[in-house]
Amino acid sequence: MAVNARTIADDEFFFGHKACAGCGGSLAVRAALKVLGPNAVAALPAGCMSAVGFNFPQLSFANNAMITPFAATASVLTGIEVGLRAQGKKPDDCTVVGFAGDGGTADIGIQALSGAIDRNDDVLYICYDNEAYMNTGIQKSSLTPFGAKTTTTPVGANARGCLTQKKNLFEIVAAHGIPYAATASVGYLNDFIRKVERARDIEGTRYIHVIAPCPTGWGRAEDEMVDMAKDIVDCGLWYLAEYEGEQLSGQPGGRFHLSRNPKEFGSVEAYLRSQGRFKALTDEDIAVVEAARDAKWEVMRREWQG
Repeated sequence: MAVNARTIADDEFFFGHKACAGCGGSLAVRAALKVLGPNAVAALPAGCMSAVGFNFPQLSFANNAMITPFAATASVLTGIEVGLRAQGKKPDDCTVVGFAGDGGTADIGIQALSGAIDRNDDVLYICYDNEAYMNTGIQKSSLTPFGAKTTTTPVGANARGCLTQKKNLFEIVAAHGIPYAATASVGYLNDFIRKVERARDIEGTRYIHVIAPCPTGWGRAEDEMVDMAKDIVDCGLWYLAEYEGEQLSGQPGGRFHLSRNPKEFGSVEAYLRSQGRFKALTDEDIAVVEAARDAKWEVMRREWQG
């Protein structure tokens, strides 16, 4: 039975945590664990979700869950999965799942993730991307977008915010020949739930990259975070897509597929201007961002299946 808003379990597996109101990351973890069920085993590195979910003596996970070293999320997932199988204690419906932020995935954790994909370990890795190191005070990560203000990319008379472009981690992961990878957004929760459900039932390494806005770091009100996660998709600065490796697609090199291909985009300027972190962007900066979006979508629409 397909999991959707009507059929998703009433049971809660991530609750009572200390996340900020409006936290997109907590929504992603909550929804994913409701799909994966009570036998999922979760591992989380130092980051927002471990900071808010493991507050002694309170554990906010109904599932078995543990904190990993910051750089070792994927390695720990591998060890958990192999250990459970070796002991004969892994139920058929057990998914070993990691939840890590953008910094813990694209920066310090990418080596372990790359190794897990290379071995094709039977684990699911979910990156909740709030586009900075939010847990430690909003520092830039390699997934921080151009122009964003962080504490390490300040804005001022001689500083223009983040000067680098957001790393395309989804395609970096796909380039490994992973069995399955996907992008998602907590603003399109049904799409995210469907992709978690699909990843659950695939063997080998799976990766989902979900946009999860942060009210503190993004400079918007707590009750606007889901709308923000929808707006970034609607204006084309984030896309919803899947990659199927050769094992699933039967095609050499695998196959990309757009989950959503809008006929028209929303306003990039309205999306950026609505956030405190982009206040210093000039009209010329926004034009550059929009041109990069158009160039990316031209390639995807030409080369990926819509």
